[in-house]
Amino acid sequence: MGIKHQRIGALIVKEVSQMIQTEMDDPKVGFVTLLDCEVTNDYSYAKVFVTFLGSGNNAERLEALSKHAKYFRMELGKRIMIRKIPQIVFVIDATYEKGKRIDDILKELKK
Repeated sequence: MGIKHQRIGALIVKEVSQMIQTEMDDPKVGFVTLLDCEVTNDYSYAKVFVTFLGSGNNAERLEALSKHAKYFRMELGKRIMIRKIPQIVFVIDATYEKGKRIDDILKELKK
């Protein structure tokens, strides 16, 4: 992924995070953190990696967040000046859970 793709991905994460904090009031989503964004070479899709804080069904929370993807894309078109605004696809990033599980296993091995 080139520098331009990385910059646009970072900008998408920043703007969508701001929209979630200030404009979205869907209690089904809960506390969400946007971690990273991968933009395809033709700028048609942006895969946004998210993690949810607290307990709850992450699949349901992801579905609730994904329902707002069209709104986020429309608002991105108003906020950032690029030729093509990508479709946003939210994906749960399981890195934290995997790391926690590995950490727990290592703690058990030390005992």
